[in-house]
Amino acid sequence: MYRYDEFDHALVQDRVAQYRDQVARRISGELSEEQFRPLRLMNGLYLQLHAYMLRVAIPYGTLSSKQLRKLAHIARTYDKGYGHWTTRQNIQFNWPKLDETPDILAELAEVEMHAIQTSGNTIRNVTADAYGGVAADEIEDPRIWAEIIRQWSTLHPEFSFLPRKFKIAVTGAPHDRAAVRFHDIGVIVKRNWDGEIGFEVLVGGGLGRTPMIAKTIRQFLPKQHLLSYLEAILRVYNLIGRRDNKYKARIKIMVHELGIDEVGEMVEDEWERIKTGELELPADEIARIRAYFAPPEYEALPAEDPGFAAKRFEDRACAQWVRSNVNHHKQPGYAIVDLSVKPEGQPPGDVTDAQMDAVADLAEAYSMDELRVTHEQNLVFPYVKQSDLYELWRKLIEQGLATANVGLVSDIIACPGLDYCALANARSIPVAQRISKRFADLDRQHDIGELRMKISGCINACGHHHVGHIGLLGVDRRGEEYYQITLGGAPGEDASVGKIIGPAFSSGDVVDAVEELVNVYVEKRREGERFLDTYRRIGEEPFKTRLYEERFHAAA
Repeated sequence: MYRYDEFDHALVQDRVAQYRDQVARRISGELSEEQFRPLRLMNGLYLQLHAYMLRVAIPYGTLSSKQLRKLAHIARTYDKGYGHWTTRQNIQFNWPKLDETPDILAELAEVEMHAIQTSGNTIRNVTADAYGGVAADEIEDPRIWAEIIRQWSTLHPEFSFLPRKFKIAVTGAPHDRAAVRFHDIGVIVKRNWDGEIGFEVLVGGGLGRTPMIAKTIRQFLPKQHLLSYLEAILRVYNLIGRRDNKYKARIKIMVHELGIDEVGEMVEDEWERIKTGELELPADEIARIRAYFAPPEYEALPAEDPGFAAKRFEDRACAQWVRSNVNHHKQPGYAIVDLSVKPEGQPPGDVTDAQMDAVADLAEAYSMDELRVTHEQNLVFPYVKQSDLYELWRKLIEQGLATANVGLVSDIIACPGLDYCALANARSIPVAQRISKRFADLDRQHDIGELRMKISGCINACGHHHVGHIGLLGVDRRGEEYYQITLGGAPGEDASVGKIIGPAFSSGDVVDAVEELVNVYVEKRREGERFLDTYRRIGEEPFKTRLYEERFHAAA
């Protein structure tokens, strides 16, 4: 895990002092809200529907127990006793008082955390595969490269005021667990024909009003050129990206309008000018960062622990949890454990201060003092011995974090929606809660299998509805909340954008509509097919027929 050096410490402490002065001037009236707005956004502070919201950066989603305990303390002391994990592997506090936000940032600095660049038209928190360093299918730990990008991009003077916000994600495995194809820049660790490790670079992905899948701009990039190539992309975007219309300001619009070939030529021309300069990564610097992410001291263990295998056989509920929440580890005798933050009927992604403290204790005891935040708003223990799995499962049950639903229909991504957000048209959380309760039967969920549900309260798509196998988009109909349904989205290596299947459903009907979609899948599926596979095979017509002709009427 990365540790701050003297430069990081000085930078963060200076930023806290600057922000404390800015808040004091806002409270005194020396600064108007309009003048204060860009200053607070640079420090992750939003003004939402009812209160301020503070977004704290968790680079590539990696946390220590000490850091999680500090987040629990902040939730308890400065908020209403909970936090909310986000799809960028951050945490949000929804109720801080303005005059106390400098104290929060000062406390975060004590554990090497901050809120820098979690907002604004700059390079946001760099995200990565939450299984980084431990996934069985991994080529190389993506967090090494995410950290290098973080250091390069933090307070980069040329990219502090881009045309629009900018998001980068890195994955180190062929199976994409970081949704890199829906980022402004996606970086995929890969091998070339000679076996050398480098990167495929994608550009122009994103969701929002105009969802687009990123296009490959370079098939293979040698490691030493990572920063110079990213710099070339950002320079081209900063120069010609639109600033006259925020809805057309993202790099995806530039790529769409000019075409990937023309953008690629401009980037290559710029890259030729800078690739052998100071941005070329020396091998010793790569090695220095890599050392922070060296594997822990694993014990020599059998590939499968016989004691746990017996427990799994004897306890059906445990077996169910293993099937959905435990994944293969690259080290024999170890496992990757997903902690579901989506228990029945609860707001997706919310975690209490008490749960945070408990998870910190468990990470210390069972996961070598480390945990991860996923972009699906769940948590991961990356270093669990198989022999500890049963005992850990029992302790997670006590904290309400052992729901065996990761990747299933109740493992819903949902934005805060109209309960919090001033931009939203409709509520997301209550609909997610009702769907969770409707499909509460875990046996049924496991029979249905993998089904990615995602809900957004407005077209900005913070709930990633475009890439849900089933996606819901909240819309306003003359003051009433309705929900548009999309089908067939996927965020991974088989990326696709969901298609709207018809008129929106009222809040009262939408959960029934979701259930009917699931019923069609169960009736039509073939052996081993996921919902997405069946949809792609049979198309939308059977689903539309069920919703709009057989049972439901189109909403007015």
